[in-house]
Parts: sequence; structure tokens; C-alpha cells
Amino acid sequence: MPKNLNTPGHSRLTKLTKQHKIALAGVATLGAAALAFSAVPSGAGTTTSDAAPTAKIAYKSEPIKGVKASVTDQLAGASVKTEAIQAKADTKAKAAKAKADAAAKKKAAAEAAAKKKAEAARKAKKAASRSTERVRIQPVAAKTYSNNLNGWINQALDIMRAKGIPGSYNGLYKNIMRESSGNPSAINGWDVNAVNGTPSIGLLQVIQPTFNAYHVSGTSTNIYDPVANITAAANYAANRYGSIDNVNSAY
Repeated sequence: MPKNLNTPGHSRLTKLTKQHKIALAGVATLGAAALAFSAVPSGAGTTTSDAAPTAKIAYKSEPIKGVKASVTDQLAGASVKTEAIQAKADTKAKAAKAKADAAAKKKAAAEAAAKKKAEAARKAKKAASRSTERVRIQPVAAKTYSNNLNGWINQALDIMRAKGIPGSYNGLYKNIMRESSGNPSAINGWDVNAVNGTPSIGLLQVIQPTFNAYHVSGTSTNIYDPVANITAAANYAANRYGSIDNVNSAY
């Protein structure tokens, strides 16, 4: 028959068995608390009533919160820095675009001015060409002279200016009046020229050889022609005396 475990002989064993149970229960409790702490997420609460596990959970959660805050601050700082870099890049890009736009406007203005100038020059040239064409095709009215001493002298002077022969109205007039008194048909039949067979003829009493040598192109070849006689005599006087104005006697 088995022994009664409640007998005095087994009391010590019973006590030891109870202590062991208590110890085992404590260990189990601590192990459960540890497992519960490990399973709870960071920052989350717990419903256990044991003081020790609660204190450990509170202690462990603080560093995790600090780490999160530090990471957030770092991300925020990095974001601000990125925004500053982007803003600087945008400002630089805007400045470059503004500079390029200004250069393009300046170039366009220069090209427009050059085009306007070229167009103005073209129009001016065309207008000048039309003006020249009008002048060229318009008939020039011939200048008329009276058929008298005054008209002969003025016509002779115009021819002399065109040919570069010096002389003035007064220089021609005084010599004509002394030589022929204004008669284009006057002939000297008594001087040495007449004796030699070459009498002095016309308004300025020119001999034929002199007339032939100093005849002015564009005038008559007739020695008696008033204008031809005057211009030939003035041409001769210019060659010998510098100008008909310098002749004050027979020449």
C-alpha cells in the first residue's frame, strides 16, 4: 500500500515541493514578462500589472523616440538644403535666360537698324537714279544771245569758261573797241601784216594764220564770225600774255 504523502515523514518534501513551485512560478512570470516586452512595439503600452516589466518598457521607449526625432530633424535639414540648392539653381537659370533674352533683343534691334539703314540707302539710291534719269531725258533749253556786240561778247565768254580760257567782259570790250570799234567786218589794209599779205580782220583784228592756230573748237571756222574771232584772239592772248585782260595795245 503506498505511503501517505501527508504523513509527517514527508513534510519536508512537501515544503520543498512548494518552494520549488513558487520559484518555478516566479521564473515563469519573469519569462512571460520578458516575452511580452519583446513582443510589444516601440512606444506601445502594456497591460501587465507587474511593476518591473512596466518600468523596463518605459525605460526602453525613450531612446527610440529620440532616434526618430533625430532622423526627422536630419530629413528636414536635408530638405531645406535641397530646396536652397534648387532655389539657387533656379535663380542662376533665370539670370542666364534674362541675359540670353537681352542679347537676343539687342541682336534683333541691331539687325532691324541695319535693315532699315540698308532700305533707306536703297530708296535714296533709287530716288537719285530717278532724278538723274529725269535730268538726262529732260531737254536743255539752248541759251540765246542777242545778235550784237553785247551778245557776241557774252557768248564768247561762255565758250571761254567751258574751254578754260581766261578773260573778262571788260577786257574783251576795251580791246574790241580799240581794234575795230565793234565792227566784225573791219580789215586793216595798211599795217605790216597787210603788206605781208595777211591783213588783220574782225572784231579783234586777227590775221588768218593766228586764227587758224588758235581757233576754238565748236565755233565757226570763218574769221569774220564775231564769236569765233573773239575766242581765237582771246586764246592767243592767253597763250602769249596770260589773258586778254593784260592786252592794252596792239598785240
